[in-house]
Amino acid sequence: MSEASEEKPRPKYGNRTTSYKRYSHTPSPEVEAGRNTQLRTRLWELGLAHQSLLDIDEGKDILNLNTTSEPLSIFKGKMDVHTPGKIAFAGHSFGAATVSQFVKSTFYAAQNSQAPPEYEPLFTPSSRSPISQQITPKTPVILLDVWCLPLRAATTRWLWDKPFPCYTPGGSGGSSLLAIESQAFYKWRVHLKATKRLLSPNPSTNDFDYKDGSIAEPNFYYAQSSAHLSQSDFGMLFPWTVKKIFAAEEPERVMRLNVRAVTQLMRDSGIEVSATSKADMEIAETTEAETEHDKLIFGREGEIRGWCWLNTNVEEFADVGDEESTRGKVENGMKESGDAVVGNELLKQKVGTAERL
Repeated sequence: MSEASEEKPRPKYGNRTTSYKRYSHTPSPEVEAGRNTQLRTRLWELGLAHQSLLDIDEGKDILNLNTTSEPLSIFKGKMDVHTPGKIAFAGHSFGAATVSQFVKSTFYAAQNSQAPPEYEPLFTPSSRSPISQQITPKTPVILLDVWCLPLRAATTRWLWDKPFPCYTPGGSGGSSLLAIESQAFYKWRVHLKATKRLLSPNPSTNDFDYKDGSIAEPNFYYAQSSAHLSQSDFGMLFPWTVKKIFAAEEPERVMRLNVRAVTQLMRDSGIEVSATSKADMEIAETTEAETEHDKLIFGREGEIRGWCWLNTNVEEFADVGDEESTRGKVENGMKESGDAVVGNELLKQKVGTAERL
């Protein structure tokens, strides 16, 4: 972390940089404390980003822009960011973990006094703050390869055991929740089990089911032959790299599938978005040109090639521990030489090792 020299007067709006610190991917009290520190910073930044959107819509001056930036006054009064539940929250990898913690921390902040003594809140907005008003049981949440390790610290486990707001009274159930796994994360069985818990109406138990039809299941999918980096523009910018190193195919198509799913979730949540084109729908020229309702993307019968629906049944992972992955084999379809960290977060395993979640 760097700050202005003490010999020089601080500018009214001083700059401060927080460098990213690498931590082990094996849980320990030290790792959990370090990840909590990172999350606390990220949650604070999300709060600032939300306030900035409100300021821009209200036409207020944003003072920390690059001098070459275009003026933001064109957005004044153009964004529906004040209506509760109208902002969708999305993230990838550690970003998806941050979004999860941000939404739940904000929604359950009023219940912090009921938490056990060991609970350490990382973000506690006032009940009268705009962000507390924004996040409701109707808030759409989009998680791309959500990384669960930062969410499962002993000091924040109380919040982990709480469901997403969509499952609380007045919510729309899993219909406002979208999670997309790359094939690598899908094959990471111990982590997939944790993700299923996170997405369920009761993350603290194994035996929740939706058979009575009272709660909609989340929109949970994985794209075959995709890599962790396929959910960003990296795959399209460096297709040869993701194919040769991560065995990922059709990066542009995977991105289109992701965009289709995100767009449809926003439609279902009452957020205005444009129609999906026939090219993205992969439909024949003779059919309609575009659609305002992409019903195929949330199908469960394999209607779209390489797009697979997942349930949140944890019981089918009875042979998988809650914390430790399988020993003595290469996980996630990864190569022995794949001891790299994807996006600084996903540690690839070598034969004979056992990384913990």
